[in-house]
Amino acid sequence: MSPPCVVVTTAMLLLLLTAAAARDTCSGVTPAPPQRGARVSLASVGGRGDGRTLNTAAFARAVAQIERGGGGGTQLYVPPGVWLTGPFNLTSHMTLFLARGAVIRAHQDTASWPLVDPLPSYGRGRELPGGRYMSFINGNGLQDVVITGDNGTIDGQGSVWWDMWRKRTLPFTRPNLLELMSSTDVTISNLVFQDSPLWNIHPVYCSNVVVANVTILAPHDSPLTDGIDPDSSSNVCIEDCYISTGDDMISIKSGWDQYGIAFGRPSSGITVQRITGSSPFGRPSSGIWWRRKRPSQALEFVQHGGWDQHQDQLRKGRIHPKHHYL
Repeated sequence: MSPPCVVVTTAMLLLLLTAAAARDTCSGVTPAPPQRGARVSLASVGGRGDGRTLNTAAFARAVAQIERGGGGGTQLYVPPGVWLTGPFNLTSHMTLFLARGAVIRAHQDTASWPLVDPLPSYGRGRELPGGRYMSFINGNGLQDVVITGDNGTIDGQGSVWWDMWRKRTLPFTRPNLLELMSSTDVTISNLVFQDSPLWNIHPVYCSNVVVANVTILAPHDSPLTDGIDPDSSSNVCIEDCYISTGDDMISIKSGWDQYGIAFGRPSSGITVQRITGSSPFGRPSSGIWWRRKRPSQALEFVQHGGWDQHQDQLRKGRIHPKHHYL
């Protein structure tokens, strides 16, 4: 009689493990991505994915059309091709969808790149006094934003910015690849982010954010190209990502120095799980570890490698403990 009992027990165990695995996600911090009632193709508003035509105006026309649409929102569909563009804004109730084989590529004309004000929790540009260059894909005060696709690519073409940083010829702080500010219900998934000028994904003053199943790539000698940097944000889920960049894989921030203290908005409720990749001062398989300490504390993160190895010259490598409590 024992063999049947063993079979039943094994089947039950497999069922329980499968159910546990299905529940092992933090993505419930945002509503399920909605089915949009309408779709606009970038090609239908005059865009050309030939890798040469500048599509900044086409992106602006498409986003303006979505803003006028109302209802359940609209998907902006980016077909296969290389869509060269300057920086552009998103809007609420919008899905930016990159088809397989679609590449949104930043142009490298730094002289025409627009400037924006510094973040209030930073007080100045992160690298230099004054303003900062606008992030490549940008949103402010938005709700219900989905940035996803079938493994399409967002390419920052950051080499020109990295060279300016190395030569100390930057007039202002470099742009991030994607920055959403003061926004809620944000999902970023199933895309490749590559060669960001500075940080890759930067939700700042945001709540209810999911970043899942993304690949983030930059050379290990690319300066300060952090992977995912939730900043003064709450209810953030980061899971199932591969990150290999020139700096931190994930860096949880709450502004910068005295400016962040004065602004007074901490990051909280952040879950990070199943992250792999590499950084210049992390191990090849993972650059961040975490463990739960007590119910009253969130997570403990441990950075492996010496702080004096960090590329950020402003840090001087002497003020950072090894443990960060959210």
